[in-house]
Amino acid sequence: MKTTKTTTIKNAIALFSCVLVQLSAGIALTTIFKTNAQTPNPTAPKFTSFKDAKNFKIKGNGNPFQPSNLQQEKKPDKPDDKEFKNRTVIGWDDRTPMLSRQYPWSAIGRVQGISTENKEYHCTGTLITEDVVLTNAHCVINPETRKLSQKIAFLPNVINGKVANRADVAEVVNVLYGTDFGGSALENQTNDWALFKLNKPIGLKYGYLGWKSLSNATLTRNKQAYIFVGYSGDFPDTSKENYRFFTAGSGFTASAQADCSITQAESNVLFHDCDTTGGSSGGAIIGVIGNKPYIVGLNNAERTDGSTNLGLRIDFLDRFAN
Repeated sequence: MKTTKTTTIKNAIALFSCVLVQLSAGIALTTIFKTNAQTPNPTAPKFTSFKDAKNFKIKGNGNPFQPSNLQQEKKPDKPDDKEFKNRTVIGWDDRTPMLSRQYPWSAIGRVQGISTENKEYHCTGTLITEDVVLTNAHCVINPETRKLSQKIAFLPNVINGKVANRADVAEVVNVLYGTDFGGSALENQTNDWALFKLNKPIGLKYGYLGWKSLSNATLTRNKQAYIFVGYSGDFPDTSKENYRFFTAGSGFTASAQADCSITQAESNVLFHDCDTTGGSSGGAIIGVIGNKPYIVGLNNAERTDGSTNLGLRIDFLDRFAN
């Protein structure tokens, strides 16, 4: 696990302690606040609790979609943009930079919002239909104040602070959330998810991932089988020589880690060893099943003692399958 740096991790959205099964230390839900010039000026989205959602359905029934004009690329760090094709990189950490604009990496993006306190922040999100993005509830609701974000946008496949086409930056018009953090610690942990309805169907261009609700036994049995992608606030570390060509700075290129594991599962809580820091909240834990990418878990927190990272099972999406 990578340690959050105080020089880059500012104004963490929440820090709370709770007791779960085998969880006696605090859990940190971290969201990075940082300016990005590409943030549009959307209107305030509508917020709806899943308890009040009526007839909400997700198109596609959990199946992935690869656009015909995009290749499926196994390596997230295989660059498509000319500025990265001739790079010489030595000595990455466990995470590699997501430089590919091919599928499925194209479906992962940066969630950018403005809080009630007029602070900009970012998280990670993944397209799961042509116009729906999956992320965490704490990326749109402050767990300490329970206040809602004023504005939210989704920037697909951001690499070095840039999207492939500025016109594809989507405004979030509706948010369906699993918790407003008014329940018990366990309820807040296991319902820390949110679905964004976008104002344009960019998933038809960028593709979207499916999801699979696997048993806890299956999730933990498959060691070093998962991929995690997130816009971590400490990555890339541009103070290091091999990262200096990332001129946009940390948090503006996603990190990808292959071969990580879900080490333990208790009820709907997942323990995993994928490297995360603030900004990677809402990132998908991905499994390749039948040569197709599926979300099998959702990252949402890290233990404050640095011992493990936490996520939640993805089966809550089954209730919305069309």
